[in-house]
Amino acid sequence: MTPDALILAFVLVLLSALSVIAYYSHRRRQRFKPTQSRDHIFRCAKCDYVYTDDEDVELSRCPQCSRMNEEMEF
Repeated sequence: MTPDALILAFVLVLLSALSVIAYYSHRRRQRFKPTQSRDHIFRCAKCDYVYTDDEDVELSRCPQCSRMNEEMEF
């Protein structure tokens, strides 16, 4: 093999390895990305406690004082 062919092969192997590492790193970061929660946020009108509950609940009982509360609007 000529020196030019050896250099080209070496550069191609290095670029391939870098591409594989970059792809693996990108996939790994994507896998651990947190998903957005669909829970609703509630604030108790009596004790001002802020908490979350399932998305299908319109009225939720406060875990601190047991008062029923509506969803908080932003």
